[in-house]
Amino acid sequence: MEDFLSIFFFLLASYSVIANDSIQTLGTWMSSNKKTPWYYLAVFAAGGLILTVSYSWFVNNGDISYGRLEKIPFVQVEWYHGIAPVVLIFLTRKGVPVSTSFLILATFASTVVLESMLLKSIVGYALSAVSAYIFWILISKVLDEKASIRGRNKELWLKLQWVSTGFLWWSWLTHDVANISVFLPRQISGLQLILILVFFTAVIFFIFREGGGKIQNIVRTKTNTKYVRSATIIDFVYAIILFFFKEVNSIPMSTTWVFIGLLSGREMAITTLSKHRKMKKLFPIISSDFGKLVIGMTISVVIALCVNYLASHK
Repeated sequence: MEDFLSIFFFLLASYSVIANDSIQTLGTWMSSNKKTPWYYLAVFAAGGLILTVSYSWFVNNGDISYGRLEKIPFVQVEWYHGIAPVVLIFLTRKGVPVSTSFLILATFASTVVLESMLLKSIVGYALSAVSAYIFWILISKVLDEKASIRGRNKELWLKLQWVSTGFLWWSWLTHDVANISVFLPRQISGLQLILILVFFTAVIFFIFREGGGKIQNIVRTKTNTKYVRSATIIDFVYAIILFFFKEVNSIPMSTTWVFIGLLSGREMAITTLSKHRKMKKLFPIISSDFGKLVIGMTISVVIALCVNYLASHK
């Protein structure tokens, strides 16, 4: 029964985490490649996922989480551990960008680890917002994001976008696969790896077939994210920030907070430079996204408290 629960909740977490968080990494790419058949994009994303997860399995003795769970030991999965992925599926369908790191890992991690995760995520939000603001102020001096690109320049930017998206996809997976594999033993067999990769691929194709779902609206509402150059720059900056935090330590963090911070900082820079766009019109956008993060965090804490209570009284 315990093994069945581990597998079942793992499957739920796989869909909910990838559906909620993958838009952070693939959303701008999808927005700027609407004319490309969705299955071409899905093949690219699935291929990157297979290579990234397989590499971790090979170099980390069967561990697909890139060592992110070394401070969160495996525990026998009980029915109440499934509350988090079920709630996450509901929030994803409603378009709420909740932090899957907090919502899923909070039900397994100790208080000390949760505090470290929270601190790292807050720093990530602030750093990404400031970095994005400064970067877009500087780059606006030399690049008109709305200007059309043709010929060799267009081909170059299209190639750069796919490279930056691949880099970002890898960076994100090295962080957030831990949110899924927390339901499994820290070492898995080769057969288990193959079955997991098959299911991951199916989820990717389903998400792309849906066009990203309601979470994709967060990307669509941001300025110029449909343009190739804007999407390329967003992905590259985001990937660099995630790579930086990956190298800092193995403590998991909320990539959602980093992503929202990045978009907020960029929107503030665009508003600062605009002669026609007033700052008062910006704050509803930023406050809405941040408010959703706070709602997600509150839900995560409540679920964690409930699970810990149930675990101590079973």
